[in-house]
Amino acid sequence: MKIEPLLKYINKYVSLTHEETDFLVSKVIYRKYLKGQYLVQQGDVCKFSCFVISGCTKTFYMDEEGQEHIMMFSIEDWWTSDMSSYINQTPADFNIQFLENTELIMFPYDVIEDVYQHIPKLERFFRQIIEKAFIASQKRIVRNLSMTAKDRYVYFRDQYPQIEQRIPQYMVASYLGITKEFLSKIKSQLLTED
Repeated sequence: MKIEPLLKYINKYVSLTHEETDFLVSKVIYRKYLKGQYLVQQGDVCKFSCFVISGCTKTFYMDEEGQEHIMMFSIEDWWTSDMSSYINQTPADFNIQFLENTELIMFPYDVIEDVYQHIPKLERFFRQIIEKAFIASQKRIVRNLSMTAKDRYVYFRDQYPQIEQRIPQYMVASYLGITKEFLSKIKSQLLTED
């Protein structure tokens, strides 16, 4: 199992013993997905919280008109899940689709409590990860409310250059809450300013 990237990531927060590592390896699932497949779709229950080993995902909401609203992307060393669905085991609000062939380490819902019981420090680890995600989500809401579309794009481009190079521009526009035509105008403006 290609678990080394996950262990390296966990070790930034907590140190695992050999026994704890072995137990964790026995509980998680390594899986490959193909571009275009889904981890979860709206209305289904999300059974996994996932660490991305390689690849790229998008988390999005599809409204009643069939319009896609991208909430987030996940790449290597990031996490992906519909957390509300995963934690509460209720129908998912979001779709998670693979934008590239992707490798994941998956934490099944039905073993996570067992993992916490055997390795209590992982509960602290996941609390810290969820706190960081919550803060990032709040900051994104503030940016969306207070920044112009141009400033939001510049922020996205500067913060996540490795994502922008891997996804179509219409997805960047959806993430920013603008049309792809408006994004093209913004990029043209920025080119003339440089």
